[in-house]
This record gives sequence, C-alpha cells and structure tokens, in this order.
Amino acid sequence: MKRYLGLVIRGAGMGAADAVPGVSGGTIAFITGIYEELIHTIKRFGPSAFGAWRRGGVAGLVAHLNLAFLVPLLAGILVSLVSVAHLVVWLMEDHPLLLNGFFFGLVLASALVVSRHPADWKWWHIAPLVAGLLLAHGLPALMPLVSELGSRETMLVVGGAIAISAMILPGVSGSFLLLTMGLYGTVMDGIRGFDLGLIGLFGAGCAAGLFAFSRLLSWLLDRHHTATLQLLVGFIVGSLPVLWPWRELVRYQLGPEGQMIPLDFRYLTPGDYALLTGDAPQLLAVTALMLAGAATVLLIDHGGRHATRSRPAGGATTHGASPDGANKEEGSDA
Repeated sequence: MKRYLGLVIRGAGMGAADAVPGVSGGTIAFITGIYEELIHTIKRFGPSAFGAWRRGGVAGLVAHLNLAFLVPLLAGILVSLVSVAHLVVWLMEDHPLLLNGFFFGLVLASALVVSRHPADWKWWHIAPLVAGLLLAHGLPALMPLVSELGSRETMLVVGGAIAISAMILPGVSGSFLLLTMGLYGTVMDGIRGFDLGLIGLFGAGCAAGLFAFSRLLSWLLDRHHTATLQLLVGFIVGSLPVLWPWRELVRYQLGPEGQMIPLDFRYLTPGDYALLTGDAPQLLAVTALMLAGAATVLLIDHGGRHATRSRPAGGATTHGASPDGANKEEGSDA
C-alpha cells in the first residue's frame, strides 16, 4: 500500500509538472527514481503483450504490463490533471515569477543530483551531454513549423506525438513545445472542457508517440546506459533558461488562430526586470521558492538513497532496472 500511495503522489507531481510550460513530467519521474521503470513499462505495450496473455492469461498480462506500477501512477496523473494542474495553470497566469522560481530551483537541483558520474563514466560522455544541451535549446525553434501543416486535425495529432515524447524526456517540456506550436491553449481548453473530439485526436498522436519513442529510449538505456543518462542530464540543464523567472519576450509569431507563439526571450536581472516592466521582481519570495524547490529534490534524493541502502539484496526493483527484472527476451517488440 505504501508503494502504491508513493506512485500516486509521483504521478500527481508528473501531471502538475506537465501542465507548466518549461517543466517536464519526465524530470519528476527521473528525480523520484521511477524513470527507467516507466520507460521499460511503456515499451511493453506492444505485440509481446499478446504472447504474455496467451501464456499466462490475465495474470500473465498484468505482470507483463507491470500494471501494479502503472495503474497507480496513471491514477495520480489523472487526479492531477483535473485538480492540481488547474491550480498550476492559475499560478502560471497570476503568479508566474513565483511558479517559475520554484520550478527553476527544482530543475537546477535535479540536474546536480542526476549528473553524478556513474562508475563507468568516460570522458567521451561529454558528447551526449553537450548534444542534450543543444537539442533542448534548439527544439522549441523548430516547433512553429507544426502550425504550417494545414488542418487543425493534423496539427493536433502531430503535436500530440511530439508533446508526449517530450513529456517523457527529463528537461524537455511538452507543454512548452505545445506553446511554441501554438497548441497549448487549445489543448488545455479542450481538456478542461472535455472536448472529446479534440482529446481523441490529441490522444491518438500521444499513443503513436509513446509507442515509438518509448522503444527508442528503452533500447538506448539498455545498450548505452551511461551515455543516455548524460544526454538526459543535458536536456535537464538545457531547460533551465525557459524557467528563469525574470525574462522578456523579444520575438514571437502569431499562430493560425491568432495566438502568440513565443520564439525568443531576453533574460534579465531582477533589477532590470523591475525597470523594464515596472513590476516588482519579488526577489525574496522567488529566491525562497527556488530554495524550496531545490530542497524538495534533495530530500527526495536523500530518501531514495536511504531506501536503496536499507533494501535487502534481491528486493524491489530500483529505478535502474527493468520493471520486473525478468522476461528480458520479451522486449523484442522494440
């Protein structure tokens, strides 16, 4: 029961983070120690599931799909999307400095925590780290191209596939990519208003993106584990500028429905922000929330390492293992 409650809470954190442009639910999964289990679990939704069902019936299918892990996690995400995410969206609209300050501290501490060099780290692992930084910086500039696809239906499917792939990448915000595609407001309004047609199109794109991208990530983690982790650290560090609280939008374009798509920001000091905008920079409050976000990550990391040290050999799966530690041959549907 304790594990299930912990997974629901992690899922709620992922759902809340995914609602904020600049933050990734994958980052929350990464720092709470469930990222690799999540990727390997998603990958199992494929042809191999039919084999598991034929061999073991419903019980075999449940074990193969790791539903004891996935169901409470999804429950937390869904609860968050209809509750916590609304609060987060309100904070983003009415108190953006405070919200960005908290998540900036959280993501910065996350980068420090996950960047610890594993035992097999080599100097050439700097290359995937730099690649992650460059990709995190360059991806948003490409997203406005989605708005040129033509029909709204095509944009929703393609946008869903891209956004869900980003959401399972630590440091790459699917919400921010949706914002740069000009789809963020449309999708959030559709979810809040239960627009089943929009949700169906967007969900179809998400399903296709999950099916393909989870297999790629699982393959990379299995065969190039340390290099892939360094790539993910690069993504996390590369997302930090998007969360800097004191910034000015200097370049944008209008989407097909007249919505503003941000393209480039200028990053300011708190003093320059106050002079430029005439608004209070809320330096003390933002700094306090940055520290609170960093402290949250450090406490989670400390608790996770303590649990790992106290766990007996052969115990529960850690975040670096496959979901059930068995049936590795069933991953052949990648």
